[in-house]
Amino acid sequence: MNHPPVAERLPVLLAVYGRGAATALGVLTTARRRCTVVFFGDRSDPKVAADLARLPEGTAVVDTAGLSEAQLCDRAAEFEPSGVITFNDSLLRSAAAIAERCGLPFHDRRTVEVLVDKFRQRAALAAAGVQTTVCRRIRSAADLGPALAATGVPAVLKPCSGAGSVNTCMVRNSEELARWYAEFTGASQFPDDYVLEEYLVGDPTVIGEFWGDYVSVESLVTDGRIHTVAVTGKLPLAFPFRETGYFIPALLPDGLTEQVLRLEQQALRALGICDGVTHTEIKFTPHGPRLIEVNGRLGGHVADILNRAAGVDLLDLTIGLALGDCDPPKVVLDLGADCRGVAFQYFLSPPSDGLAPGGDELIDDLYGIPGVDLVDARIDRSWRADWKAGTEWLLGTVYGSADGFAELRATVEAVHRRMKTFWS
Repeated sequence: MNHPPVAERLPVLLAVYGRGAATALGVLTTARRRCTVVFFGDRSDPKVAADLARLPEGTAVVDTAGLSEAQLCDRAAEFEPSGVITFNDSLLRSAAAIAERCGLPFHDRRTVEVLVDKFRQRAALAAAGVQTTVCRRIRSAADLGPALAATGVPAVLKPCSGAGSVNTCMVRNSEELARWYAEFTGASQFPDDYVLEEYLVGDPTVIGEFWGDYVSVESLVTDGRIHTVAVTGKLPLAFPFRETGYFIPALLPDGLTEQVLRLEQQALRALGICDGVTHTEIKFTPHGPRLIEVNGRLGGHVADILNRAAGVDLLDLTIGLALGDCDPPKVVLDLGADCRGVAFQYFLSPPSDGLAPGGDELIDDLYGIPGVDLVDARIDRSWRADWKAGTEWLLGTVYGSADGFAELRATVEAVHRRMKTFWS
């Protein structure tokens, strides 16, 4: 396959591309003048093909459709890359294979296996003494009964390798478990593995019932050294486990930040993470902070709010890390000299299924709320919510900022009130 020549004076960054925490155009824009980006993407995926088609003419793109791992690595080696990157969980294995072949810093293959397999990750964390969470792998309906006997109820059913809360729900009895497992896997002749794990009960008193009872920690890891960049606060989940919004800095009481960071670092070391970006979710429970999961890529939506809150470009840092040229900034933990205020994203998604969106006047109404800076929404009256599609199944996003947490709450409450009249 012919491809455009790569600029001689710039290092080459291979972007193994799939829909994820950064767009192809965003990566290209951020990387300009720093490196030449070569995109490896499966154009048989309509969404990937559409994203790659938006790139400027002359951008180097390799179609990976139908390539074996060996062929993928051979093509990658042709470019003599200085770094490899991906923002999609399902492509971590491909990026790790390229990194191994080309001698590049990235999560190694063993580490990737515990990052993309929730059962293996739970087992690794337990073996290292970091946290024991009852978790069972489900390969067929025959595994359901023994799994539920081990976890008890309530429990959480989810894909073993998945993201965005797709096909993720709580089960309270064996009948619910059988019904949802059958629905999630019924259309596939060879269904993916699932896991059933004990439900981590949240403690809403830790930071207050208005806010989400969990956070994420964003870190860069190089040569085994963990550089925490920020802690991201969350708004409460929508049914059953759909995220509704993020904000930076997180709202944490004294002493809790240290516990969260200590747990995150213990987890990263237990999983053997030496080089790469991590996005670690931690829940507040009556027994203290508990790990939800560790992800080996940039967290979705985080780069935008961190940049607006503190002027820290996490996407640029991620690219620099891949190229071996990263100077981690001071960690963003609270309001202060290094943080201009609280930046947020609010996801326009209904509280439950079966609701229809209202009219286009939503956008103008939301702009009248103090703190709302941008509404990115496309109103389609035929759209209907499907909680099984997870967090990304939404109409759009509200972007905004506030001077402090009281102001943020007032803004979010005003958006809540408007949205109650929008869904019918």
